[in-house]
Amino acid sequence: MKKLLHIIATPRAEESRTLKVSGVFLDGLRESCGDCKIDTLDITKEKLPPLTVKVINGKYVLLGGGDLTEDLKLAWNEIVKQIERFLSADGYLLSVPMWNFSIPYYLKHYLDVIVQPKYLFRYTEKGPEGLVKNKKMVIITSRGGDYSPESPFYIYDNQEPYLKTVFGFVGITDVTFINTQPMDALGLEVQKQKIESAKETARKTGEAFFK
Repeated sequence: MKKLLHIIATPRAEESRTLKVSGVFLDGLRESCGDCKIDTLDITKEKLPPLTVKVINGKYVLLGGGDLTEDLKLAWNEIVKQIERFLSADGYLLSVPMWNFSIPYYLKHYLDVIVQPKYLFRYTEKGPEGLVKNKKMVIITSRGGDYSPESPFYIYDNQEPYLKTVFGFVGITDVTFINTQPMDALGLEVQKQKIESAKETARKTGEAFFK
């Protein structure tokens, strides 16, 4: 049974334009993969562990190639739970609006929790190596303006490049973006058209995701 981890990084629930598109992706996935399991992780509601001094100290131990002491393991329990949940999935759907040209702080916190040495990546003589191999991801975004490559505002898009970098670093290079844009800059009629277009793409992408 294939398992998809759906990471929600928007607090707007049913009002979210991002989730309207993600919902259609999930419909397509369910239609083509009836026995797939969908694990929904809403990081705007999840109590993510804080990155305390002990956690940071443990990270430096791991970066140096050492093993955590029993004391540090206790501090890392909640971190490891989130990492294991992430790694247990065969694929990922990330629903994330653009905030201030980048990602919501909820997602930055989550990434700072799970992107850890010896778990998601390691250093080798040839450089860093991602440990999350042979998995794919779809990232569905919504943006108030148009940040497509043809737009003069493309240079302000710090969302897609950052997410490609961080997930590529841990080994996930098969990443598809469905950017729903512009949502605000050109009015409601354009917004509706762009959402419907993104939904069409999302359904096809969901149908093909685990094939």
